[in-house]
Amino acid sequence: QLQLVESGGGLVQPGGSLRLSCAASRFTLDYYAIGWFRQAPGKEREGVSCISSSGGRINYADSVKGRFTISRDNAKNTVDLQMNSLRPEDTAVYYCAAKDYCADYRFPNNWNYWGQGTQVTVSS
Repeated sequence: QLQLVESGGGLVQPGGSLRLSCAASRFTLDYYAIGWFRQAPGKEREGVSCISSSGGRINYADSVKGRFTISRDNAKNTVDLQMNSLRPEDTAVYYCAAKDYCADYRFPNNWNYWGQGTQVTVSS
């Protein structure tokens, strides 16, 4: 079974940057669309971004468009989320997930595999 592991979370000041990484062991990510989600305390899990298996299709939530960039490196078997101009409202646990396509990516129930999450805290 595909196992995903997120890394790169931490504490950053408003306006700062973080780079999250989603990695898989034992299986290649080449054939999967990878999505990033986040969940703040007391809120529903929110789809942030998705990249197709080829990298040719990318989606972003309006709340992060222009600030976050998703990319994949199939040679390293990773998908990264570069987060710039971070705001306190970006504070959440960030998860990566995998499925066949990015279609309807915003709905968590559509995704087959999940990582354990990494905490991102934006605070001064």
